[in-house]
Amino acid sequence: MPVNQFKRGELYSVINGMASTAVARKLQKHFRVAGLEITIEQWTVLYHLWKEDCLSQQELCNRTFRDKPSTTRLIHNLEKQKLVKRSSHKNDKRVNMICLTEAGRALQETTLTLASQTMDEALTGVKKEHIEIVKTVLQRVYDNLNNHI
Repeated sequence: MPVNQFKRGELYSVINGMASTAVARKLQKHFRVAGLEITIEQWTVLYHLWKEDCLSQQELCNRTFRDKPSTTRLIHNLEKQKLVKRSSHKNDKRVNMICLTEAGRALQETTLTLASQTMDEALTGVKKEHIEIVKTVLQRVYDNLNNHI
C-alpha cells in the first residue's frame, strides 16, 4: 500500500510524534509553572550530563540525536544560564568538554520529579504490560532502521 493511502492516525511515526510532542509540551508547561527557565531540549542535554558528567560535545550530539550546530546552540544557552561550563579536553585541545556547574546539578531532582509526574499523567490508564510492549516495539523499529544507516 502506498504511504499516501495511510490515514493520519494509522502511520506509526505520526502517532509516535504526536504522543512525543504532547509529552514534551506538558513537561515544558510543568517547568514553566515551577519557574524553571530551561527548555525541553536543554533538559535533554542536562539529563545526559546527570547520567555522566563532563562529556565531549560530540558525545552529547550522539546521545541526544542532535546535529553539531543544534548542540552548540543548546550548550551556549546553558552556559549563559550558568548551568554548564565548556572547557578543552586535557589531551586534545580541539575537543570541547561539557561539564555541569553546581547550578546545573541543583536542577536534577526537581526536573526529574516533574518528568516523572508528566509520565504518570501521560500513562494514566495504560497497563504496565502495554507499556512494555510499546517499548519493545519502538526499540525494534529503532534497531531495524539504525542497522540500515
